[in-house]
Amino acid sequence: MDARPIGMFDSGFGGLTVARAVMDLLPSEDLVYLGDTARYPYGSRSIEQVSGYASQIAEHLVSSHDAKLIVVACNTASAAALDHLGEVVDVPVVGVIEPGVRALRAATLTGRVGVIGTVGTISSGAYQRALEELAATGQDAGPELAAVACPGFVEFVERGEFDGVEVHVLAQRLLAPVAEAKVDTLLLGCTHYPYLARTISDVLGADVMLVSSADETAFEVRRLIAQTGVGNDPDHTGVHRFETTGDVNRFEQLGRELLGPELREAAQVELA
Repeated sequence: MDARPIGMFDSGFGGLTVARAVMDLLPSEDLVYLGDTARYPYGSRSIEQVSGYASQIAEHLVSSHDAKLIVVACNTASAAALDHLGEVVDVPVVGVIEPGVRALRAATLTGRVGVIGTVGTISSGAYQRALEELAATGQDAGPELAAVACPGFVEFVERGEFDGVEVHVLAQRLLAPVAEAKVDTLLLGCTHYPYLARTISDVLGADVMLVSSADETAFEVRRLIAQTGVGNDPDHTGVHRFETTGDVNRFEQLGRELLGPELREAAQVELA
């Protein structure tokens, strides 16, 4: 048995979708979640800057909380730093990109798929490469991918605005290339985006299936824990700790609305 917690982080609130999935799937595991709200959004920052933030947070989760594995619950940070983090911390690191691509590939019926994400995630080509690598292991060429950046979506979620007129108008403009590509499945390539699922579905229509990487990432965490033998006592009830680099009251208020009553309080941390 390994009572150490799972460490998880995101630029803000989006990764709470992954936290929810992990908490539901692995109820005996302790979890420490850090939302870097003082420095969000990551999507418009350089790869080097995001990689630096990610390294700093991963080191904090291991050194301060003795995390037994790190979940990068942020697509932009996964794209920028996932490979590098394996050299920074001496624990397994799980990202959200590969699990999301697996779910996308499994869900499509027509082979025309799309992914939306931050400017940083889409411009990195991480999803395009992951889909190509997955296709190389199969028997076919894989789906045709339309990758579209959606600047502004994260900011709406961080303000708690999910379905207002302004976000709907923005979605109509940003999602036009997705509609033109006639995709049948769309991967929400940012952990903030599931909170905008209703608006996105209204714009694209009910025929387009929306896929989130949260559940698939939770399955990957469960697989890794079983593989490495670091599971907690199955009779233990998981303890969940939340931290933020920004305003604690705001994090608690919006975080509780997004995650649920488990987010009773949060602690503020300062990262040098």
